[in-house]
Amino acid sequence: MMKSFRIGSLFGIPIKLDLTFLLVLPLFAYLIGIQIGDVAGILNATLNAGIDIGDVTGGLNPWILGFIAAVGLFVGVVLHELGHSLTAQRYGFPIDSITLWLFGGIAALSEMPENWKEEFNIAIAGPIVSVLVGVASYVLFLATPETFSGARFVLGYLAVLNVALAIFNMIPAFPMDGGRILRALLARGRPYAQATQQAASIGKMFAIAMGLFGLFAFNIILIGVAFFVYIAASSEAQQVTMKAAFQDVTVADIMTPAGDLHTVETDTSIADLIQRMFTERHTGYPVVEADRFDDGRLVGLVTLTDAREIKPVERDAYTVEDVMTTDLKTIEPNSDAMAAIERMRENDIGRLLVVEDGDLVGLISRSDVMTAFDIVQQSGALNPSKKPQTAD
Repeated sequence: MMKSFRIGSLFGIPIKLDLTFLLVLPLFAYLIGIQIGDVAGILNATLNAGIDIGDVTGGLNPWILGFIAAVGLFVGVVLHELGHSLTAQRYGFPIDSITLWLFGGIAALSEMPENWKEEFNIAIAGPIVSVLVGVASYVLFLATPETFSGARFVLGYLAVLNVALAIFNMIPAFPMDGGRILRALLARGRPYAQATQQAASIGKMFAIAMGLFGLFAFNIILIGVAFFVYIAASSEAQQVTMKAAFQDVTVADIMTPAGDLHTVETDTSIADLIQRMFTERHTGYPVVEADRFDDGRLVGLVTLTDAREIKPVERDAYTVEDVMTTDLKTIEPNSDAMAAIERMRENDIGRLLVVEDGDLVGLISRSDVMTAFDIVQQSGALNPSKKPQTAD
């Protein structure tokens, strides 16, 4: 998703709009508007709606009703996500936010439940709410006099679309609602990580099928949904697998100890730094300030990205102190390895300094994490006494 901004809150949960939503809302309004006559005819045939097609297609009515229906559809999406969110809160899982974006809505759970019953109930709550919204729209549709053709069109349209949304979300394409229900059922008799892998594989097959169908039907939105499902399924499956692999593994088990770290001093020139990076094949160094009483005080971190900001002809004139990062991202050695991974991901950085009681005791990088992950995957265990010897 792109940049999002908060527009309010419901039940204490922040509601946000992603910038992509501002693109898709007018698109949906336009698509509904240009098809309003055909859709009204279908509603008349299926729901005996009694809509005056000439009334809803005259003047600016198609665009006004299209916009109202599009907004109503996304209100239904918010209520759908609230169903997930309030059920998750009931089980003690905080919700960071609900965000409306290009492909609908996302409820950001701070942590995914690993108990199959909890996940089942959280996943199915959304489609249940969508069905209830559809039923409520239909009841209002029946209560609206036939003389109000525009209102009957919008309510009938929302009644059908919300039920269709519930049915679509029940497709077992992980991580959609149906896929999460599938994982919950699979997790009844097998490990959570294995159930996730199987659900993700099924989800990716459905994503490929949706993508092909969207391609032949020239449906760009369906192709986009298929792409999102495939990427999200792969990402979550990898994250769950890593979490299972790193269970009971701490940062201290996989970090590069301070004694094995290569450091640079503040007065090192950028030219010398890049030469060291090339020779030692490292792309990041803790920066220390020389002190005659000890080995140096940690003052920053410098990376290849920092060094590249200086033009080649000026690299002899600039020092590490000029480009280093002093806003240090740190973690304690007894923290979980997954906590380090999440912190690197949240800050979009490749390494964390490991600090205990204010002293540098090591460094953990993405390379350290992936090396340890490969060892766990191939051997089924991690030997803490044999730590990866790289600070890259």
